[in-house]
Amino acid sequence: MEDISAGVLQWLEDSTWAATIRQSSWLYPWLEIAHIAGITILVGAAVLFDLRLLGFSKHLPVRGLAVHLLSWSQKGLVLVIPSGILLFITNAVALGHDPVFGIKMGLLFLAGLNAATFHRFSSHLLRSWNENDSLPVRAKLAAIFSIILWVGVIACGRLLAY
Repeated sequence: MEDISAGVLQWLEDSTWAATIRQSSWLYPWLEIAHIAGITILVGAAVLFDLRLLGFSKHLPVRGLAVHLLSWSQKGLVLVIPSGILLFITNAVALGHDPVFGIKMGLLFLAGLNAATFHRFSSHLLRSWNENDSLPVRAKLAAIFSIILWVGVIACGRLLAY
């Protein structure tokens, strides 16, 4: 199995797309800018919503914030996913064997699982969460996990840059 994954990583790194990005003096920096802008939009909106779930800004309706902020998180994904893949393929072999990259991908998976679980089991209750009501413990736990996981993803991303 390791030979197959090593072969796939090498194939990605040797691809025309990866070579074009590496050889361009402006393409890689622009991809990094798009990736960081996407992370800012995605995580910024998610953390603001998480803070509301934790009891901050109680005067703001949970449902209204969910509709507004989480749609921005989805827009951030539109930048993060393609730019992240393109950045990865330029150095796929080294990144594929870097434990920090593995941790980052694991944290991303857990963040996605946390969000999916929240939306599956709690989002239908958003309408009943009034402005001044104390929110359910499971919503607060999802918010805490979200913030911790996203900070971890960002930290790993920065560690990979050095």
